[in-house]
Amino acid sequence: MTGSPDGLPPLSDVIRAHGLSARKGLGQNFILDLNLTRRIARAAGELSQGTTIEIGPGPGGLTRALLAAGARHVVALETDPRCVVALGDLALAYPGRLQIIEGDALKADLSTLGPAPRRIVANLPYNIATPLLLKWLEQANQFESLTLMFQKEVADRITARPGSKTYGRLSVITQWLCDIRPEFNIARTAFTPPPKIDSTVITLTPRPEPLAPATMSVLEKVTAAAFGQRRKMLRASLKPLNIDFQGLGIDPTARAETLTVEQFCAIARAVAG
Repeated sequence: MTGSPDGLPPLSDVIRAHGLSARKGLGQNFILDLNLTRRIARAAGELSQGTTIEIGPGPGGLTRALLAAGARHVVALETDPRCVVALGDLALAYPGRLQIIEGDALKADLSTLGPAPRRIVANLPYNIATPLLLKWLEQANQFESLTLMFQKEVADRITARPGSKTYGRLSVITQWLCDIRPEFNIARTAFTPPPKIDSTVITLTPRPEPLAPATMSVLEKVTAAAFGQRRKMLRASLKPLNIDFQGLGIDPTARAETLTVEQFCAIARAVAG
């Protein structure tokens, strides 16, 4: 593989020079194909204004693509000090446009990084992808968009519709707050080392207002109870919540996977009183 048009060395050389063997404990799986990283950057849309936040940049393949695509200001949040050092050469190649922060994304408040509008573009570490998404959804209105790569099975849960086997808590919470656009799949063979499953890139665009009125903490409580016992009828799984299903126009013999996001919101409002 040759270097990129910006004159930087191939990612394989960067990995070798800095000893960046992927660490399972950090959920690291690197994409070395710059055509794929450019495709992710294109999916993120217009990058010339505000701040593009990348989580877990690793050796910087996606970082390069974002900068080459015209990202005005990229903030790369990386927990692996080896990768922080490796990204330093990339910062020199794009003076003033790449800020590297060594830190834990689960503890960082991304809404404070760089000027608005802010967007997140990331190949998420698989071991913390879902907790990260739920954390960001709590402040979804702080972001213009989130273009994220997940393991395919997680992406399928996020995009699942009522009535499907993969429809669950993550589907409800995400769709309540965001419009979702699946972008494309990436085969496991595109990664170093290859994970056990293919991946999917999706773009989440926060809604101006949630799909229906509800409080997030209560909605999470309701969906946790309903999907925690998904084979049971709602009158059993939600019995401790004392729901007047008839008053809500919801069949108490239905199962959680058949309810729409709006119906879960109605239940959440009833619980909140």
